[in-house]
Amino acid sequence: MVSFYKTFTSSLGRKFTMALSGLFLISFLLVHMGVNALIFYNDGGATFTIGAHFMATNPVIRTLEIVLIVGFIIHIVQGLILWQKNRKARPIKYAHKMVTPKVTWYSKSMTLLGTLMLLFLVVHTSNFWIPNRIHQFKFDEELPLYNLMLAKFSNPVEVIIYLFGCLSLFWHLLHGFKSAFTSLGISHRRYNGLIKWTGICFSFIVPAVLFLMPLSIYFKWINR
Repeated sequence: MVSFYKTFTSSLGRKFTMALSGLFLISFLLVHMGVNALIFYNDGGATFTIGAHFMATNPVIRTLEIVLIVGFIIHIVQGLILWQKNRKARPIKYAHKMVTPKVTWYSKSMTLLGTLMLLFLVVHTSNFWIPNRIHQFKFDEELPLYNLMLAKFSNPVEVIIYLFGCLSLFWHLLHGFKSAFTSLGISHRRYNGLIKWTGICFSFIVPAVLFLMPLSIYFKWINR
């Protein structure tokens, strides 16, 4: 038991659990994007409402929500602990900046990007998920989420917040997707290229779809 605890509280163990929780969150993003993309059917929200109802009432999905929350907590906590340990390991900054051309700015800014995404997540859940769950518990029915989206994304401030959240997600995924596989020991020259390009495509497509959602509502590209 002690060795198990030490394994998952060591630096390598923390990176492992952070990578594993990150991949789980990536799978959630794929589902979340798919449901949100239903608004592009342009049928006044009818198809989206069916998808949202399934997500809100399916017992498997509701159970996975608990796992999702735990995954978020693990990912955030492990990330902050690793960031703090790295700072303590090198408390004094170098007098001259070392030239590291292979290290991208976003790979060195994962904590900042993660923090921005956390703030965005607070806004997002406060706008939709939390009010809908409270309404379900009180009245055993769902809020009209499509109408709620139309109202929220008619506000330019809300739209800008979501666009910045999607941009932060893009940069976070661009490094985090491939890094997660490396931390899990899934690295080989035969398929590293596939993992890299899958990560790039995922990092572009998912945030882009989520990015277009508030824009399409604000500029009235979809039927109301």
